[in-house]
Amino acid sequence: MLNRHCRRTLFIVLVCTSLLILMSCTQQKERLFKESRISLHTLVSISVVADSEQKARTATDAAYQELDRLAKLLNFYADTSEISEINRNAGMRPVKVSKETLEAVEAAIYAGDQTEGGFDVTVGPLVRLWDFNAKTMPSATQVREKLPVVGYKNIVVNRNASTVFLRQPGMQIDLGGIIKGFAADKAAEILQQHGIPGGIVAAAGDIKLFGKRADGKPWEVGIQNPRQSGKDDELLATVSLETSGISTSGDYQRYFIENGKRYNHILNPKTGFPATSCQSVTVIAPSATLTDSLSTGIFVMGPEKGIQTLERLKVDGVIVDANGVVLMTKGIKEKIRLLRPLVK
Repeated sequence: MLNRHCRRTLFIVLVCTSLLILMSCTQQKERLFKESRISLHTLVSISVVADSEQKARTATDAAYQELDRLAKLLNFYADTSEISEINRNAGMRPVKVSKETLEAVEAAIYAGDQTEGGFDVTVGPLVRLWDFNAKTMPSATQVREKLPVVGYKNIVVNRNASTVFLRQPGMQIDLGGIIKGFAADKAAEILQQHGIPGGIVAAAGDIKLFGKRADGKPWEVGIQNPRQSGKDDELLATVSLETSGISTSGDYQRYFIENGKRYNHILNPKTGFPATSCQSVTVIAPSATLTDSLSTGIFVMGPEKGIQTLERLKVDGVIVDANGVVLMTKGIKEKIRLLRPLVK
């Protein structure tokens, strides 16, 4: 059921692993409605500005239906998905796919090009070697055996035929590093088609915002501190945003520690082992598709190259390096409010 929030000053924390949305609501005709459901194998929270609960409910239901539809098309682990069909036919034949799958794969290739291969959707064979729930890791030999089939340059997309082909047998596309941002963008489009003037789709650490809050002010977004001192919602910084995507990739989301070393779920496609030069990377750009993939790719690239890449692409970002030092793009420095001192 949709929850209606109407207090003079109210801060709401959307449940997500790396970004916290802070919202306020005043007594007025348009109000903020929020609902959370499981979709995309995570908790997805949708908040909308609407003048009635019925309008909010209709739009929100349609957005969740879109999320579930995209999950069926793009799920790496589901045998019936289009991604699995592509993977089964690696090295054999092109597979005809929907426009959404084609669009997601093309966006992934673009992100790979922009991050020097730091983002690579063909890491599927490597992903299957690691189990962060059971806290087990593969041997160096197992990783080496899979590295030859990792390489997004061997993805062939034919727009005219609407097909995707993996050149090498054994290749596997895993859209896990882009699917939540991509789906959030699509769900936000559905909300707008239903007449919603402002809202948020938050799929874990990947968020799409559009319009403004019910009081006409920008959305206030909190960036989580990657090294908590005891409170799960401790923030590193806040930033005011209107229509944009924002994503954070961090080494604190899925990880285990073995022999004193942290192993996180963000794998370097070139080594097959977790990237270690950052604690977190937050990217702000027009689309959540782009922020989702770039935050992962830049996490792999490292802080110095990452900042250079963001500046080149003219998108904003905040990087916390392995030592806790905060780096920011020039464009965000006047918009962000740091809540803890920089580490020197």
